[in-house]
Amino acid sequence: MIAELVLATVFGLLLLGIHRKVIARIQRRPGPPVWQEILHMLKFSFKSTWVPATASATLFIGVVLVAIGIWTAAFFVVFTGGSLLVVFAIYMLHKIVEHGFGLSSGSPYGKFGGVRSVISAASEIPLFVSVAAIAIFTRSFTLSDIVLYQQVHGPLLFIAFPAAIAMYLVILSKMPSGPFSIVESKELVSGYKTEHFGVWRAGLEVCNGLKTTVLFSTFILVFIGQVPILWMVVGMVLLVISLSFACALTPMLSPFDSVTVQTIVTGLMLCYGTFLYVGGVA
Repeated sequence: MIAELVLATVFGLLLLGIHRKVIARIQRRPGPPVWQEILHMLKFSFKSTWVPATASATLFIGVVLVAIGIWTAAFFVVFTGGSLLVVFAIYMLHKIVEHGFGLSSGSPYGKFGGVRSVISAASEIPLFVSVAAIAIFTRSFTLSDIVLYQQVHGPLLFIAFPAAIAMYLVILSKMPSGPFSIVESKELVSGYKTEHFGVWRAGLEVCNGLKTTVLFSTFILVFIGQVPILWMVVGMVLLVISLSFACALTPMLSPFDSVTVQTIVTGLMLCYGTFLYVGGVA
């Protein structure tokens, strides 16, 4: 499974490169090559590595290892058909890791990025409501059971479309240059990543690539079902292109507006879930 893990990381970085390229072309810029994120990871691997004097060395290094570890675990859960709750518990744990990144360096930019990671936790609330809506239909939180349900009843993308939209917005909130990317907005330089360089930054790039593959593949498995690997790749590329259009054509929201929008989405999803439960749709 090590080879699959490496391939998933590289493919996730390639998806992020496609994301940057599509945004650039929409904005009439040439943009970097689609393999730019892979080059970044390799570049940082050979750069000087240090721990800032103001940093907590244990936390500064530890959060990088924890970030890679939790998304490695999420990868194995997804591709063994494990519990969807575990995947999204890891997603929530990553929010704590982001906060740790920001606090560990002692940099004011990192600290503000860490604080905003807590504020942006509002974007995760629609996720749990959408998971509840999925469970109403499938009677299970296990990915393998959700896939089997779709083999009989068809894709949940059409059956539970509002839940798909809610999860789409959650993934959008994790994309660079998106409307909800308040953790990495330009006034914070690189946000919680500002002071991590060298091998530590390379490890963070590995985490980002793996996280992207896990989230995209989870979306396809949950709302489309099990498909051949080629169609999985095509679906993930189409998904990142759609996200790139959303990022390129919408302004970055302020932290307050970002929370407001996500709260409204949560309210709508609660109404949808209540309708499904009370109406006995499933």
